[in-house]
Amino acid sequence: MAQQERGKRSRRAILEAAAQVFDERGYDAASTNQILARTRLTRGSLYHHFPSKEAIALALIEAHAEALESPEQPIRVQSVIDLTLQFAQGLQHDPVLRAAVRLTVEQTSLSCPPETAYEQSRTAITELLGQAAERGELLPGVDVQEAAATVVGCFTGLQIMSQAYSERQDLLERIGVFWRFMLPGLVIPGLIGRLRTTPPPAPTPESALEA
Repeated sequence: MAQQERGKRSRRAILEAAAQVFDERGYDAASTNQILARTRLTRGSLYHHFPSKEAIALALIEAHAEALESPEQPIRVQSVIDLTLQFAQGLQHDPVLRAAVRLTVEQTSLSCPPETAYEQSRTAITELLGQAAERGELLPGVDVQEAAATVVGCFTGLQIMSQAYSERQDLLERIGVFWRFMLPGLVIPGLIGRLRTTPPPAPTPESALEA
């Protein structure tokens, strides 16, 4: 059991080190030597977990799918909004997720098709918007597939702009503005006033005790 735990920690250390290197230098300019230098592991340990730099990158892209777990909300459109805000916060603080997104956005020699992560995002949002449509939250005639593709495309563009202008410090504000423009063409009028376009407030110590 102790050996298994050490293996998990080593694997995570490699992924975190690779994420930092990929995020800073990009996939093509990164090397396994640079990754190893940040882990203090042996080359044998690295190759035990990952046979190549490409294998490390593909494992990082899997983190993208893990970040698409949608928050459960009674109003499904709120779940979509919260998913984008949650993902934005992940981009601000999680180097593994940032590296996964950079691997998706950039044109590199990585053989994994860049559409993979976009399809992951579109599938997650399409499912939530489909549930919203079934509950009568969306305007009549809204095409769920088109709406999901628009959300993913706009989010991608906004996070790239935010990275360029503020190193993603203003990403949450940009996402909030996007939703304030998007909602009138997406949801029924009576629902707009009930939707929040900012992250949910952090739980207070009192609320944690009550839970």
